[in-house]
Amino acid sequence: MAQITVTINGKSFRMACDDGEEDRLMGLAGRFDGWINELKGAFGEIGDQRLTVMAGIMATDRVSELERKISALEEELAAAKQQQVAALDNMSQNEQELSKAVNLAAARIESLADGLTKSLRTGEPS
Repeated sequence: MAQITVTINGKSFRMACDDGEEDRLMGLAGRFDGWINELKGAFGEIGDQRLTVMAGIMATDRVSELERKISALEEELAAAKQQQVAALDNMSQNEQELSKAVNLAAARIESLADGLTKSLRTGEPS
């Protein structure tokens, strides 16, 4: 288990993380510290605890919005998959109908060819 030190609102915090996750945790801490600094710029020095709570709410709000967007995209994807299945079913049905029509046309052509062949042999129209 790796140990790193992150800085949030000018204070250092020692944290543990899985090996290889150090850069990710540093990035997350930097992002959170950015929100703290953003809030400090907007509201001034309003206390560490209040800034931390406000930044936590900001983070939660962003996560909530992303979850809503993901849910909407999942619904769109499910609808697109249903449309794809319906289109494939329709295509299969069309292929079957086309196959029947081709078979009927082929049978008719064979019948005409047989009639023409008989007519040519006997010299009479069929």
